[in-house]
Amino acid sequence: MKSLKQIFKDLAIIGAVLIALMYVSGIFNELNPATYVEIHDYQGENLGSITDFRENSIKGPQQVDVETYNLEVKGLVNNPLSYTYYEILEYESVRKIVTIYCVEGWDVKILWEGVRVMDILNDSGLNHEADTVIFHAYDGYTTSISLDFIQDNDLILAYKMNEAVLPPERGFPFQLIAEDKWGYKWIKWVTEIEVSDDTDYKGYWESRGYSNSGDLDERFFN
Repeated sequence: MKSLKQIFKDLAIIGAVLIALMYVSGIFNELNPATYVEIHDYQGENLGSITDFRENSIKGPQQVDVETYNLEVKGLVNNPLSYTYYEILEYESVRKIVTIYCVEGWDVKILWEGVRVMDILNDSGLNHEADTVIFHAYDGYTTSISLDFIQDNDLILAYKMNEAVLPPERGFPFQLIAEDKWGYKWIKWVTEIEVSDDTDYKGYWESRGYSNSGDLDERFFN
């Protein structure tokens, strides 16, 4: 017959196992699209919905394996780095309500949660010649934004929208929240951040005649 001390020890082990299972299950459920639950208002402000977006990516929604995913930081940096999805989540999180405006004529207001692009770049150390940041996506899409704009506007890489993890069609694992820019600057499925001095770099749509600045107060097509 077990002693009282042994019984308590066994119960402690069982409790620890249950807690671990609950933790793992929580992570799985958060990343499982079938479990996404979004909010529709935040601090008294009405929000749009994940379902309000139109699919207009160049190759359709991308399915990125979070377990093999890496975000590369390279180019004019002192210390090129490679991050896993979970390592990016260790950065300080930021929340912003920002509206995306598409050149097709629709817009959606969303509560975004993510990490500051500058926090990531600063950890790699920027070369003094750097003035442009080129973002690369899983599907081959690219776009660029000036380093000054990223810094002055505190741009973030989002991993949640309306408190739900980004679904694949919305750019999981990370989408750039390029506030005050047209939607084609809001690159999804970001896999690489390249620091450059090429102010004339033209991304996918920019090389097809779209404005390189992508500013909302300017015509989007040249």
